[in-house]
Amino acid sequence: MSTSESKRIVVWGTGYVGKMVIAEVVKHPGFELVGVGVSNPAKVGKDVGEICGLDPVGLAASDDLDALVALRPDALVHYGPTAQYADENIRVMSAFLRAGVDVCSTAMTPWVWPGMKQNPANWIDPITEACESGNASCFTTGIDPGFANDLFPLTLMGLCGEVRSVRASELLDYTSYEGDYEDEMGIGRSPDFTPLLEIPDLLIMAWGATVPMIASAAGIELDDITTTWEKWVTPTERKTAKGVINPGEVAAIRFTINGIFQGRTVVQLEHVNRIGLDAAPDWPAGSQDDVYRVDIEGSPSISQETAFRFTDGSGRDAAAAGCLATGMRALNAVPAVNALPSGWVTALDLPLIPGVGTMR
Repeated sequence: MSTSESKRIVVWGTGYVGKMVIAEVVKHPGFELVGVGVSNPAKVGKDVGEICGLDPVGLAASDDLDALVALRPDALVHYGPTAQYADENIRVMSAFLRAGVDVCSTAMTPWVWPGMKQNPANWIDPITEACESGNASCFTTGIDPGFANDLFPLTLMGLCGEVRSVRASELLDYTSYEGDYEDEMGIGRSPDFTPLLEIPDLLIMAWGATVPMIASAAGIELDDITTTWEKWVTPTERKTAKGVINPGEVAAIRFTINGIFQGRTVVQLEHVNRIGLDAAPDWPAGSQDDVYRVDIEGSPSISQETAFRFTDGSGRDAAAAGCLATGMRALNAVPAVNALPSGWVTALDLPLIPGVGTMR
């Protein structure tokens, strides 16, 4: 542990999220950036400031995993790739955990709830063993799955005497989104194309971890988890950041992941992702554009919408704001994760994290 009040951290990953977080870290009094790990050979040896569009920070990016572990930081804050690259994520995180360094990550979102039965053993066992070996802790978060459908609904449920159902929704326009939505979600594909996430088991594993988490937090065990999937085909051409979606192709999708208890849906995750705000006009939308929404039917019933925005004149969109919030959730959790016993950490283990040092 650091002897100063600030936490010494290594950041792994200088992609979209990592760059934004590093820009916050270098001016944050609560954290000292002592190392940055990258997997792209073209970035190795470059000043981290140059990589992130900042002034030089006097720290070179490295792909030397052993050297970064040897820095003995208080935590690795890991912004690696998705679970599609599970082996590489496990390799990096395990090395730090075995050395006694706690890990806070946004990469392996099925680990938001490690006990989810869809998590394969070869994803879980190496981290469990590394935590035990190094007496370290591993926390994974995201926005969805993540705090938009664990922290938000669970906090609001604590205001109720009875909760008959809780739904957490992502209601986003993907026009400016540059991630892989063609193969994963079928957006921009023919309606007869079956995207990966339309397969129920894959959808539950990739996006559904917070459904059994919420049930567990409420003291029940679900009888089943089901899914639904709908597609909306555009009659007109739609321009996106990735190109053009032609008439007759999918321009909006809506899916749900449903936690069933005693014959009824008690926990539901819902996604409505559109290309253009006018797409799928009959499907749910927020009172603002691009929001995360929680609806609780109970005593009392509660509705909450959360919008992420930049108001600094940078022109960055709502998706970028949500990505920064995701990264900062992992970073700001470091002191709390350091204070917990070793092993897996979930949102249910963390105290309130108000963001010490953010007001300055």
